[in-house]
Amino acid sequence: MKRKKREVGGSVHRLILRAALLHRCRIHGPVTSLLPLISAVSGCLLLCFAVLSLLSPSPSASRGHRYIGLIQHPRSRSADRLTNGLEAGSISSPAALFHVPPSGGSLSRDLWSSRLSDFFHGCSNASSGFLTADKKTQANRYLSIATSGGLNQQRTGITDAVVAAYILNATLVVPKLDQKSFWKDASNFNEIFDVDWFISFLSKDVEIVKQIPMKGGKILTPHSMRVPRKCTPKCYESRVLPVLHKKHAVQLTKFDYRLSNRLDEDLQKLRCRVNYHALKFTDSIRDMGKTLVERMKSRSDRFIALHLRFEPDMLAFSGCYYGGGEKERQELGAIRKRWKTLHTSNPDKERRHGKCPLTPEEVGLMLRALGFGNDVHLYVASGEVYGGEETLAPLKALFPNFHSKESIATKVELAPFSSYSSRMAALDFIVCDESSVFVTNNNGNMARMLAGRRRYFGHKPTIRPNAKKLYKLFMNHTGMAWEEFASRVRTHQIGFMGDPNEVRPGRGEFHENPSACICENPEKKDTVPPRNTFDSDAASKWVNNPTNNTDDQAAEEDRDLSDTEYTENGNKEAAGRRQHPQLDFLRPAQPELEELFSD
Repeated sequence: MKRKKREVGGSVHRLILRAALLHRCRIHGPVTSLLPLISAVSGCLLLCFAVLSLLSPSPSASRGHRYIGLIQHPRSRSADRLTNGLEAGSISSPAALFHVPPSGGSLSRDLWSSRLSDFFHGCSNASSGFLTADKKTQANRYLSIATSGGLNQQRTGITDAVVAAYILNATLVVPKLDQKSFWKDASNFNEIFDVDWFISFLSKDVEIVKQIPMKGGKILTPHSMRVPRKCTPKCYESRVLPVLHKKHAVQLTKFDYRLSNRLDEDLQKLRCRVNYHALKFTDSIRDMGKTLVERMKSRSDRFIALHLRFEPDMLAFSGCYYGGGEKERQELGAIRKRWKTLHTSNPDKERRHGKCPLTPEEVGLMLRALGFGNDVHLYVASGEVYGGEETLAPLKALFPNFHSKESIATKVELAPFSSYSSRMAALDFIVCDESSVFVTNNNGNMARMLAGRRRYFGHKPTIRPNAKKLYKLFMNHTGMAWEEFASRVRTHQIGFMGDPNEVRPGRGEFHENPSACICENPEKKDTVPPRNTFDSDAASKWVNNPTNNTDDQAAEEDRDLSDTEYTENGNKEAAGRRQHPQLDFLRPAQPELEELFSD
């Protein structure tokens, strides 16, 4: 500070000297007097700069992540926005060019329905050559599985367990649900799913029993083993079948994503019969879910459901950084240590590759750019959001009709479910499935499960952010006009809106893109209209090459959270801090988050 004062004093002294020189030089005529005049002006500028340097904060105080200041500076980015600009019709950025309109505007496509959906339908019936259970099942051969993770990760395990039992000609024992994971949910299969319906619906495909029958008056204890991830049918025949012959009962542990993504068509269709028809929630869950859906529709005929995964544990695992400075690094770093085998990541690299979930503010801006106005009703399925209400403030400012199951149902109504994370997740699953438009800021288990289900049942709009492309846009959006920003968002989102054929068959994870179970209506095949997209230039690219933008959706092998060991220390502590730790994110078929935090 003393040094800066000396600099100011010196600047003043130099200014006085230059003024004196100017006075002396007047006798030399108008030409020679220009130089002292320029010097005097320069001195004034130098003085102003010195004064401003005293008033401005040090560089270290303003250093931060330029990507987003939502967590680091919540007042300037969230609360002030909420009170200053939205009621006047816009949210303004520091550049004064970026004005977010309250209305989504009129676009060339209907945001509430999927293009060409009438020309496709779900189809999962077995072919005539598919052997039925009574012809295939071998006596004294029982397969049991122990699922892993939360609701939707367990759902993948249950679906694949039926297929594994079919491959092994074995009787399937009703799966055991994971009760020791992060979620600490003690629910059994029959407390979440209708077990009798599950057994009866699949009776022609696989024989299923509730428990292994006693043999010679004794309980047959299954032999415990684990198969590799993405195990093929030949893998099961070579690794598990010999053990079944010898032990007669086998339990496959940590069973999630233990079956190959690529199977023959009949086995893929069996997957669809399990996932979309046999797995039905219990009556109590379905009734409460129906009530929530009816209450949302009573507010608006059409509504958006957003699966918002922005909880501390998810951000910690992702290894992403959101501009919260040292406080954020310490908080998320402490949570990150709970995984023994989780390596240090490069936050900038993770974001460039599209592996970081969008913030609530970014999701809101994406939706507004796509054309959804502030009158839209938004149902948010989420656990505890990192940063709390300050983090949610920009999203609520953009969409004030903001709802959750806790806001549209009473505590008494939710009491039978609130102590069980999987049952709470099931309620959100139902509302998201029945929503007019489903949106996710991640590509985790629930997001992928719902994306596939909504394709199967009529291609209801499912918006998944093209995070790899949107990352660059959000990095530089404050310097552009809203119209340019919105146009770029709409272009980047082509191929990420849940339309038929936007993902090539065989690409992506099967539960997200069940292409073997999607059939085209032959009578309408020749009447398919040209594709309508947001912008004419984008439309031209899409018609000429409909898979042009789907390279970002390609399957990539990433860190596998399901194979990491979650230490018991901190598990209980973290679970205790969360009231409703629901909804998972897992390893995606495209480069985003991974597999463990199901739901």
